[in-house]
Amino acid sequence: MKETLVVVAHPDLAFSKVNQCWINKLSVYADQVTIHDLYASYSSNVINAVSEQILIENHRNLILQFPIYWFNCPPLLKLWLDEVLTYGWAFGHNGLKLKNKKVGLAVSAGIRKSDYASEGRFHASLEDILKPFELTMNYVQANYQSVFAVYGANNEPEAGYGITQEEIDNSARDYIHWMKTSEMLK
Repeated sequence: MKETLVVVAHPDLAFSKVNQCWINKLSVYADQVTIHDLYASYSSNVINAVSEQILIENHRNLILQFPIYWFNCPPLLKLWLDEVLTYGWAFGHNGLKLKNKKVGLAVSAGIRKSDYASEGRFHASLEDILKPFELTMNYVQANYQSVFAVYGANNEPEAGYGITQEEIDNSARDYIHWMKTSEMLK
């Protein structure tokens, strides 16, 4: 059994500097981590729920890695959650497959951290926006971990700000540190 399954849900992964860097950094730990790219696996948007459930069962921990997408997750990840976290498997009668399994979120946010604050541009923290994930994981009795986030991952020139390569590299190092601190990586 491997340590951690990282479910990557990025609709345009080839153009994501942050998520690509994170994946590259994680690949060093291939003996402990399985990287599972949803968009590469399910281009038709038809999820094989049983296969996904088996994949989860074969790992001690689960990380959902994605960009914040309209203040939520990308649509394929939402579909994945709906299809995979089923009654009788994740919850309900005998639905205990996620019970006590560590589950964390690793997200890239295009906007600045200061925008994600009660006084900020959107009047909500990133944790507020991601609260449905915490509630879902609590509902299925998983051991929900803190959120790992990098901010300012915007690559649109008109935004007037963006993340530097040094900040991206540092975020990858911090991601690994977060996984080790959460005991999802040795």
